Parts: sequence; structure tokens; C-alpha cells
Amino acid sequence: MEKEIITSDKVRRPLGIYSNAVKVKANHFLFIKGMTARDIDNNVVGKGDIKAQTRQVLENIKIILEAAGCTFAHVVKMTLFVIDINQSKEIHEVRAEYFKQDYPASTMVQVSRLASEDLLIEIEAIAALD
Repeated sequence: MEKEIITSDKVRRPLGIYSNAVKVKANHFLFIKGMTARDIDNNVVGKGDIKAQTRQVLENIKIILEAAGCTFAHVVKMTLFVIDINQSKEIHEVRAEYFKQDYPASTMVQVSRLASEDLLIEIEAIAALD
């Protein structure tokens, strides 16, 4: 898969673990539903801890990516739904553990509630496959 990070000196550079745009040539796309911090037994991992929940969400996404034969390097777009946008620094710290370069284009929005009041974050992703 060819991936090119697109930027311009006419727009603000990203401040976190994301890119303004990603251009890809791909044969297939993988659309990953909104994942939450639930483990395989449906238990919420890291109640009250945004870092633990972000890590669990990204681990769940990693499992799906691996099942499709790809990695986080294939992710070109993410949408993050959070209960408290003020926790974005902590979220980006965890994202930095999973994304090392050529970050995906990303959107983070604050929502009033997720599927359970114990959930602090939900992430959906799009990956481009060869």
C-alpha cells in the first residue's frame, strides 16, 4: 500500500498523533466499527481511567487489524468519541504507543454519553489494504 501524508504550509500543522490528510492507493479498505474498552467477556476495562480505556480500545482494534492481515500502519482514518475532550493529552500519549509515524487523519469529538456510562472513549478506524 502506498501512503502519503498530505500537508500544506497554509494550514496549521497537527499538534498530536494525527495527520491532516492521508493519500492512499489501495485495493481494499477495512472499516472497523466503533470499538470500546470492553474485553472479550464484555467487561469494561479501566473504569474511570482514560489511558487504560484508550489502550484497551487500541488493543481491540489491533486484534481486528491482525485478523485482516494488517497493522496500525494501514490505518488511514480514525474517529474518536470521548466523554471529556480535556483528556486528549492522555489519549495522545497512549496513541503514541501504537502509531510511530505517518499518523492517520483523525477527528476527536466530545459526546454526552457512550453505550455505557462506564465508557470514556470509543474509536472507529479505516485501514487501507494492498
